[in-house]
Amino acid sequence: MTNDYLDEEIHQPVSEDPHSREEPTVKERDLTANPGDRISEKPQSIQEKAKQVAVDVPDITGDWIKVPTYFVVEYPDGTKKALHHVKDAEEISDIIRQARVDEHGNRIWW
Repeated sequence: MTNDYLDEEIHQPVSEDPHSREEPTVKERDLTANPGDRISEKPQSIQEKAKQVAVDVPDITGDWIKVPTYFVVEYPDGTKKALHHVKDAEEISDIIRQARVDEHGNRIWW
């Protein structure tokens, strides 16, 4: 038995010289790792935003994780607003702290 495989040339991925690449465009530089984190440049209705999903994958435990891109909230005065899960995270947290549910499932605002 010969060791011919030892004589084969080995090709491993290597980093390219960062100076040899062209500068990325603004759009390329501002891309997020998760396409669902991006905000569309065209105007969308609340209904369109409500259908968007940012994350829809299993996690390491096998549980399925599904995160909407926008959380639609209804304020006590009846107005609705679509809040982006990243850009509006602080406002979403504020809304969650304000809204409470009683033992009958009714929303109580503080």
